[in-house]
Amino acid sequence: MAQQPGKSSSKKSKPSYLYSIIGVALVLFLLGTLGLIVIHANKLSEFFKESIEIQVILRDNVKEDQAIALRDSIASRPYVKSIEYVSKEMAADRFKKEFGEDFITLLQYNPLYASINIKGNAPYVNPDSLRIIEANLSQQSIVREISYQRGLVSKLNENVRKIGLVILGICVLLALVVIVLIDNTIRLAMFSNRFLIKTMQMVGATRWFIAKPFDIRSIINGAISALMAIAGLIGIVYFADQLLPELAGMRDYFMMAVLFIGMIIIGIFISLVSTHRSVMKYLRLKLDDLY
Repeated sequence: MAQQPGKSSSKKSKPSYLYSIIGVALVLFLLGTLGLIVIHANKLSEFFKESIEIQVILRDNVKEDQAIALRDSIASRPYVKSIEYVSKEMAADRFKKEFGEDFITLLQYNPLYASINIKGNAPYVNPDSLRIIEANLSQQSIVREISYQRGLVSKLNENVRKIGLVILGICVLLALVVIVLIDNTIRLAMFSNRFLIKTMQMVGATRWFIAKPFDIRSIINGAISALMAIAGLIGIVYFADQLLPELAGMRDYFMMAVLFIGMIIIGIFISLVSTHRSVMKYLRLKLDDLY
């Protein structure tokens, strides 16, 4: 008669494992979705920062070889992502194409200045770093002034900090929710195996012998759940690329790989810990307490 609960329990455990795998996969999918948002929010922030242009406006009548020498000197500095020299003639052509007015014919001279236009690397596009860069460039004798959108830089960095704090809070809250949900899902799945666990203990099996197959199964289930969640995220990324091709240019494949590996580790770790705790719990209980 002692084997009957075990047989019944083993039959019930199959759908329980299936529900457990699906439940954990859904929770990991939610966590992974937030991870993708964090990664792409960071890349989007970098994109906007690296779109801000710093204009090093040169003095009038500066020789082209002097301007090119300064451009090459600036290009070697770590804060530079891209750089170009714009002569007075090039500046006039761009103005004419943008506004459709030939002011040179009207004024009989070109009032525009030659410039060196810089787009900086994202870590340097903040008020403090830009002030240092401006001070250093202003020391050059051929530099007339430095121009960039100071208000936009301050606002952008302020908004990035606020968004970062909000996302951090959501991540912490969701991490706690994920742990609780996965733990409860695993414990519910193990509930149907409580008689099987107790029966094995009653016939003399050691705790390690009883826990080992459940622990191995939990590792497999955790990995399957994580892979299912990753497949769902890859599907979302694919459809997002179809709708917004611009997103592909901001894709950080290294961070996405780190996220996917992290999801596998989290899925396996929490499944293993929750399963092992449940097995130990039922081993400590008396037979009458299982009903």
